[in-house]
Amino acid sequence: MTLDEATQGSSAAISDVWSDFVSDSSSPGFSVRTTYPTNPDGVEVMLERWDAGTEELPHTHPGDDMTIVVEGKMSTQFYRRENETLVTEGELIILNRGDVGYTSAGQIHDAKYLENCQLVYVHNGAFAFLPAKLEVG
Repeated sequence: MTLDEATQGSSAAISDVWSDFVSDSSSPGFSVRTTYPTNPDGVEVMLERWDAGTEELPHTHPGDDMTIVVEGKMSTQFYRRENETLVTEGELIILNRGDVGYTSAGQIHDAKYLENCQLVYVHNGAFAFLPAKLEVG
């Protein structure tokens, strides 16, 4: 299974992270999307460091996101709500140095940091972390 197949349709081709670019007339062929809140149609970008063995419990974000692994190794698992529990959806995804992962807005997922990680995280619009608040079944 490829990374694109594993992310269930969450890819660069359809992610809102890659929308709302503005051309720069002084540099033909170049366009840019600046950051939120300066640009209300922008993205929020974070440089993140995570220690090996740490994790983020199942949660969602209000916008599409993209994670680039600069150093280290991490995993992410997608979930769906079934009654009052979370059920795994798809296979566990492992991201290594140089890999890029996409998550669609509202998709429940976790993150586990298998090695010390340095990440570039891009969120479509204003970032928010919304805990799933359900037991994993």
